[in-house]
Amino acid sequence: MLRPKVPTNPMPTGIVTPPAVIEPTTVVQHPVAPTPTPVAPAPARPTVQLTPGAVLALVGGGTAVVLVVGAVLVSMLLAVAITAASLAICALVIRSLITADGKRH
Repeated sequence: MLRPKVPTNPMPTGIVTPPAVIEPTTVVQHPVAPTPTPVAPAPARPTVQLTPGAVLALVGGGTAVVLVVGAVLVSMLLAVAITAASLAICALVIRSLITADGKRH
């Protein structure tokens, strides 16, 4: 059904150069220099020293973040609760309209 075509390599059209001849080289080893003694590395980052003012700022910032996130979550929960209550009221009204319409006939 489907027959793949095998690609053929075309003949080179430009000037063809013969491959370069690679001659082996000798490896000369140099004397190894003694390694220097390791020096104790400096600390990557300075140590953090918290002052009482910085501690108060961190506590105040953390409190603010917790209060904001809590307010957002409570407002989302309140929105879901209000939506659910309004849908329940709509369902009750529609059900009462349907049953009242059926009793009239």
